[in-house]
Amino acid sequence: MAEEEQQSEGLAEQEQSTGLKEEEQSEGVKEQEKPEGPKNTVTIEEAGPCKKKVIVEIPEEAIKIATDEQYETLRKEALVPGFRKGRAPRRLLEKRFGKETSEQIKLKLLADASDSAVKDEELDILGEPDVDFENIELPEDGPLRFDFEVEVRPEFELPPLEGIPVTRTKLEVTDEQLDREIERLQRWAGVWTVREEDAAVEPEDQIIADVILKAEDAEAEDKLDNAEVYVRRNGFVGAIPVEELDKLLVGAKAGETKQTTVDVPKTYFREEYRGKKVDVQIEIKDIKWLKPAAMDKTFFDRFGVEKEDELREKVRDNLHGQLETQVRTEMTEQIYKHLLDNTDFDLPLDVVAQQASTVLQRQYTNLIMRGLPREQVDEHMEQLRAGSEDQAKTQLKTFFIMDKVAKQLEIEVSEEEINGRIAQLAIQQGQRPERMREEMARNGSLAQFGLQVREDKCIAKLLESAEITEKKPDKKAKKTRKTKKKSTKKAPKAEKKPRRKSQTAG
Repeated sequence: MAEEEQQSEGLAEQEQSTGLKEEEQSEGVKEQEKPEGPKNTVTIEEAGPCKKKVIVEIPEEAIKIATDEQYETLRKEALVPGFRKGRAPRRLLEKRFGKETSEQIKLKLLADASDSAVKDEELDILGEPDVDFENIELPEDGPLRFDFEVEVRPEFELPPLEGIPVTRTKLEVTDEQLDREIERLQRWAGVWTVREEDAAVEPEDQIIADVILKAEDAEAEDKLDNAEVYVRRNGFVGAIPVEELDKLLVGAKAGETKQTTVDVPKTYFREEYRGKKVDVQIEIKDIKWLKPAAMDKTFFDRFGVEKEDELREKVRDNLHGQLETQVRTEMTEQIYKHLLDNTDFDLPLDVVAQQASTVLQRQYTNLIMRGLPREQVDEHMEQLRAGSEDQAKTQLKTFFIMDKVAKQLEIEVSEEEINGRIAQLAIQQGQRPERMREEMARNGSLAQFGLQVREDKCIAKLLESAEITEKKPDKKAKKTRKTKKKSTKKAPKAEKKPRRKSQTAG
């Protein structure tokens, strides 16, 4: 270090005397345009489905120019003892900062060369170039050669987009559907009514019970007085999910106590119960059945009508809108299927694998959230894995096809259209549009939402020119629905001596 200081001092005076001259020279070339540097040599090879191998050679002259520019930038910024800022000689900078500067030169050359290769060769890549920066060395002389692989969009031809054959089912609102919907509305507006004395619990009942929950290793019990428990196949007792809850409770009477032990999933949202065994004790106090609302003025007022005929007409209009949506969905699926069946191309394997992993994780999470125990979910993992790859391929193929359809039909989506669709969705869900958009921007779904809006516009355009054939609905399916209605309809027992005041269904 002392030797460096002496050399620095010896050169300082000489450098200062020539500094003004260098400054004048550099000012003189500022006005001149920078000459175009030497070109890199780029070779493209096939490396698999939708994958290209890019081989780049950076000439020695380009490396020299980049090196000179890097040291010139360093000379202006570096602080070297014995020299004013910007006056240190090149050989001293090389000795002090050579290793670090060479690494910076290499990284800049590789980054610029890989980006230029992709742009100049017009490669439509997916993701970023996979350049192994660490294992590439900057040569002391001669050109710098390196290669990298990129995933590219598949190349394919679309089938004709006009005259796609589509079948439209002619759906009508039947009296049976109308009756079923009005029954549903009556149940929705119904009241939970205490069953007669000595009546037993039936499926879909509500019981009022005192509940005790005791998690393993917990010091204290959780006691819930007058808890509402709904008798369903997979229900909740307090915060605990209980499989086959109906089997536990159906047939029991007021005053009886039922007990069970639950293995709570390790992914459960309540940390105090997560992955633990929980003893559940249910002391039944009251049993209630859902009494549908009567067709009276109070019921009609809920829906802004004055009599049954007006209600039926309003419900008919709503059902007609639902059927139109159903028909539109069926026609849309036919468009997708036609495009998928008549377009053939390979998919990028790495992208398929990544998408399959995403699909698998989404399926797995959905099963857990539905309350299935981990053991049951694990049994289906192999089946899920097989299906996830097929789903991933279908999703990716659909994306590439619809992207090309949008470009061919010159369909774009404006910010106003996206905001309009978000506003519609927000109104349906009772949210503020600006808050929904902020949430979508945070969780990364806004871009996907925009793509979906564009796809919807594409489908609408394709349906305008489609060859649509109308058909009648499947009578067999209709008959099956009617049979199902008959078999599931059940009249509740007569109400006698209620113990507790009736409550409106929540």
